Amino acid sequence: MQIPRLHPDTIEEVKLRADIVDVVSEYVVLRKRGKDFVGLCPFHDEKSPSFTVSQTKQMYYCFGCQAGGNAIKFVMELGKRSFADVVLDLARRYQVPVQTLEPEQRQELQRQLSLREQLYEVLASSAQFYQHALRQSQGQKALQYLQSNRQLKEETIQQFGLGYAPAGWETLYRYLVDDKHYPVQILEKAGLIKPRREGGGYYDVFRDRLMIPIRDVQGRVIAFGGRTLTDEQPKYLNSPETELFSKGKTLFALDRAKDGISKLDQAVVVEGYFDAIALHAAGINNAVASLGTALSLEQVRLILRYTESKQLVLNFDADKAGINAAERAIGEIAELAYKGEVQLKILNLPDGKDADEYLHSHTPEDYGELLKNAPLWLDWQIQQIIQNRDLKQATDFQQVTQQIVKLLKNIANSDTRNYYVSYCAEILSLGDTRLIPLRVENLLTQIAPVAATYSKPVLAKKAWGGGKSPLSITSATLSTSPNSSLPTERSLLEHAEALLLRIYLHCPEQRQMIVDELEKRDLQFSLSHHRFLWQQILEISSDDEETKNFASLPNLISRLQDRFLEFDSEIGLISHLFHVDEKNQKEILRTGQVVQAAIACMDLVMLEKRYRHFLELWQQTDPEAEPERYEYYYQAFYAEKIKLQQIDRQRLFSITELL
Repeated sequence: MQIPRLHPDTIEEVKLRADIVDVVSEYVVLRKRGKDFVGLCPFHDEKSPSFTVSQTKQMYYCFGCQAGGNAIKFVMELGKRSFADVVLDLARRYQVPVQTLEPEQRQELQRQLSLREQLYEVLASSAQFYQHALRQSQGQKALQYLQSNRQLKEETIQQFGLGYAPAGWETLYRYLVDDKHYPVQILEKAGLIKPRREGGGYYDVFRDRLMIPIRDVQGRVIAFGGRTLTDEQPKYLNSPETELFSKGKTLFALDRAKDGISKLDQAVVVEGYFDAIALHAAGINNAVASLGTALSLEQVRLILRYTESKQLVLNFDADKAGINAAERAIGEIAELAYKGEVQLKILNLPDGKDADEYLHSHTPEDYGELLKNAPLWLDWQIQQIIQNRDLKQATDFQQVTQQIVKLLKNIANSDTRNYYVSYCAEILSLGDTRLIPLRVENLLTQIAPVAATYSKPVLAKKAWGGGKSPLSITSATLSTSPNSSLPTERSLLEHAEALLLRIYLHCPEQRQMIVDELEKRDLQFSLSHHRFLWQQILEISSDDEETKNFASLPNLISRLQDRFLEFDSEIGLISHLFHVDEKNQKEILRTGQVVQAAIACMDLVMLEKRYRHFLELWQQTDPEAEPERYEYYYQAFYAEKIKLQQIDRQRLFSITELL
């Protein structure tokens, strides 16, 4: 359901009525300590409580992992749910009337909410009907299949709510419409029945099939998968797309796997329902199934909410069909893997087995060992390229090299690319270490021919018509920064920008100075999450007509936290800035000095970036073909070099000491 933007009055009313102690107590055992409550943090493992809940402030904060926010934020983080979804749920619970920003959408929203509730109800009733039918005489074949063929215990059958759809054309229809009195339209919208082409009436979508309920992240039945018990095609039949179910946005067993994924910091994706069920039955409870389609970005993002290291393992058969399935399943996420945003691994089980078959003859420990040793996707791809190839044969060597170059070109991260260039060079050298440097140069030339062409010294006399020129300098000479790049540039910049923002948030008297210094030096926040926070601050400033200066912004932190409830990914990176502990307090006591140091650090990093940028452009420009551009880039990077040297000489204090 597409939820329209909710009216601020609805959000405020939910915040007023949803008492944070009441909400948090459903998930955390809280104990009174002074005026606040404490408990074990649900967001990270701990033995002594560092999680505090303030009833007066209606806020929670963990001094261990820095998680913090209000009741809405707590439910969002714990269930990895959207802002609007949580507000609607809390509104129902606390009987808050729901309004939208556009009044004309209000009635439609209420209609959609009512429809969704009816769909959840009729699907839950259908699941109960199928489970009951499995225990009847007509369901004995299906039950035997589960117990004998799939070797599932009664406990697992019940946990996954497995059932049986009777063979009759209208069995479910009669039960739900005649006995339970559900409207026919609701059954059709739930994907349970279809209208007959001729003669009127309806027939059941699932007949004589083993039924597998598909649930959402909250454990509610939203669809079904049905496996035939005969030779009927297709072997597996899924519910059609409905208001509740979208095949490309759903993962089977995620409701059961999300806790295991978070605990193990890894998600395992298999192809079939019974592979996922078998893994859970064996105690491997971080497995989900992709419903037989290529993984979509929505499915991947859904999984990655629960793993901090973004580790995803695709487990498909080791035969040709399994390899094709793995390549198909990767689908849209290849780009994320090339960028390093997903730590993608591939597990091909031996002997062409799927996970279910493998566990029939091996222990869960055997599977865990294979999982641990699963290769990264890039390593797996390289192995696929060289498999069954004789690199001593010229044709095979050429074809393998071409495919490897194509693969390496896609890798966005330079460190990762350099690693795989060396790795592939070793493979192509066939054990002769003397050939490795040659193979490296060969691959680099094919990956980035322009950069490689001008990596050699420039002949200044030929380029500039004789005479000595300041440009008679080799690119190798300038491969490093003039004063050597800060060894911890990223961490220094992260700390400097975070300190500046923390001071801005907690020291109103310093705000104008920070704004003035940033404008004077024409500086921007470099890190995306800091830049995002600064943009929100500026928007709040411009929205507040009564604000005469930055220092007088009322309730800035509270207003920012309310805004960030709608931005799940950004808030996790900046929420710690809204709180001050003992260490932070000491840092911001010297606000004047620290502001100057932080600004200087940002300035220094920006200068270094510009220096490297112009240097790279100069190195890649042909002095014979474009002499003017060549001269311009030289003057540009040389000017940045002079500025860096001046900062280095004029530095009156150590930035690293202050930061």
